[in-house]
Amino acid sequence: MKRRTLLGGIAASTAVVGFPNLSISQEAPKRLVMAPLVDATTTRRVRLEAQKGRTLFKGSSRADTWGFNQPFLGPTLRMATGQTTVAEVKNSLDEAISVHWHGLLVPGSVDGGPHQPIAPQATWTPEITLTQPTATAWYHSHIHGATAKQVQMGLAGVLQISDGQDDARELPSTYGVDDLTLVIQDRRFTRNGQMDLSIGMAEQMTGFLGDTMLINGQIGATAVVPRGVVRLRLLNGSNARIYTLALSDNRPMHLVATDSGLLDQPIALTSLRIAPGERYEVLVDFSDERAVTLVSAQNPNAGMMGGGNQRAGGFPVLPFSVEASLPARITRLPTALGGSRPTADASNAKWRRFSLDMSMGMGMMFRPSDQRFSINGAPFDMKHIDFNVDLGAMERWTISADMMMHPFHVHGAMFQVLSENGQPPQAQNTGWKDTVLVHGSADLLIKFDHPASKQAPFMYHCHILEHEDGGMMGQFTVG
Repeated sequence: MKRRTLLGGIAASTAVVGFPNLSISQEAPKRLVMAPLVDATTTRRVRLEAQKGRTLFKGSSRADTWGFNQPFLGPTLRMATGQTTVAEVKNSLDEAISVHWHGLLVPGSVDGGPHQPIAPQATWTPEITLTQPTATAWYHSHIHGATAKQVQMGLAGVLQISDGQDDARELPSTYGVDDLTLVIQDRRFTRNGQMDLSIGMAEQMTGFLGDTMLINGQIGATAVVPRGVVRLRLLNGSNARIYTLALSDNRPMHLVATDSGLLDQPIALTSLRIAPGERYEVLVDFSDERAVTLVSAQNPNAGMMGGGNQRAGGFPVLPFSVEASLPARITRLPTALGGSRPTADASNAKWRRFSLDMSMGMGMMFRPSDQRFSINGAPFDMKHIDFNVDLGAMERWTISADMMMHPFHVHGAMFQVLSENGQPPQAQNTGWKDTVLVHGSADLLIKFDHPASKQAPFMYHCHILEHEDGGMMGQFTVG
């Protein structure tokens, strides 16, 4: 393989500068493939089957994997807002799973959390009524104690909420051509090509960190784009790795949407930090036809709590190649998007405080059994409801996380980030969110418009999946 230039002149071959163990593909470059699109905007029905598969990631040996409707990961689902879609989910695996619709504003009864397991060979058929704005969401298994493993094995996919108005907004909208859905994940592989799911003692604190980049489940692929403006729907589907994304030639990424919907107008950014569970949509102008690579700085949690020895530097995430023959439908950036940024008043909101807590044995030497993950000092208990929120209420939540960065996710609601560490929110957090990266503290203003019962409560948790499985999660009812 030819040597690549990273971050303005940093060269790498098999080992990426700053990440001695993070490898890039040595195979011939191949074209990035989008997941199959299942468009339910007219059929109003989707069918998913969790199944075993065999996937060739690298070399000649296929890895044991899981996926929805395919060997690894799942199709991109498109559902229409203002409609009810029936989702038929069959579990053909040998263990219970669930399907959480991460980012959908729906009642707890169809949220797909840990209280709604789908037994082996069983089928779950929720009716999903959407009334929320257009957005990029996702779906993944959410079985308590097994979420990390099941997502690593492949039980995840992207979900687009559509109102059919993207053409009127002059946004790129041709799936797989100028509208690219990118699932960003890190994985490790054994010498015989199997996925390595093991984690060391330090990683049990920081969460699983892989050494190989996968985009849409593929290693070493190049995204081929038209000569014009391209929309990138970015999902951090990793268990724990936080990416700080930039383009290798420092061209701007124009942020147009956050987790829960479009902004009012684009925001030009030169870097974008994206934590597990977060989604962002950006526009990139490729009209100059120059090849460019999406790159990332190191994981900011690396080295914390003894979790690694990584030097400063960066690594490639995804190269882009411009193909002039592809149709370039959008050649200029839109000035208005038709979305919004929240500006609600928090003065009369009920105030709750949450501390994301970690502890371990004496010093830096600890056993796995020594570690504790909790919220406000209490590890997650499936049988205990932490509190109730009145339906229609607006609440202010202050989240604190001092020892390391934690992505905080709330089910069944979207929120406004009021402040981060007492300062106005970063530009990338000024839109509607359902997941936010907390380092220090973050103030959130949340509106609860969907009910959740004791039998199917909503979760709030860290989206580092090993932390979630380890107890950094709580649950609440709404009614």
